[in-house]
Amino acid sequence: MNRKQGGMTLTSFLAVLIVVAFAIYVGMKLLPMYQEYYSVRTAMKGVANEPGSADMDPSKVQDLFFRRLYINYSENVKPQDVKFERIDGGWRMKVNYEVRRELIGNLDVVGKFDTSQDLTRRGGE
Repeated sequence: MNRKQGGMTLTSFLAVLIVVAFAIYVGMKLLPMYQEYYSVRTAMKGVANEPGSADMDPSKVQDLFFRRLYINYSENVKPQDVKFERIDGGWRMKVNYEVRRELIGNLDVVGKFDTSQDLTRRGGE
């Protein structure tokens, strides 16, 4: 009986290893960007749940927002990225920012984040 042995060759194993390593590397670049985005969302919801946030001056709301972000070590959101527009019963806070991380050589990973939160007398919705 002649039995043929099956399995991966060293070359195919190295190819799979390279692909997995690259995926992990890209994930390590993307994860902090999305962690910061979820910190921004959490800070916005926290401000929306703050009593009286619908009646506050936008500069006061922005100050509360950045205090919450400071706790989470957010470094990519700047004051010029935060905008307010008047809606029925309060404000709509919009945060639109971009994060750029170097990937390999002259290639970058760019994340564009755009989110909004209503600050109304009914609470954060």
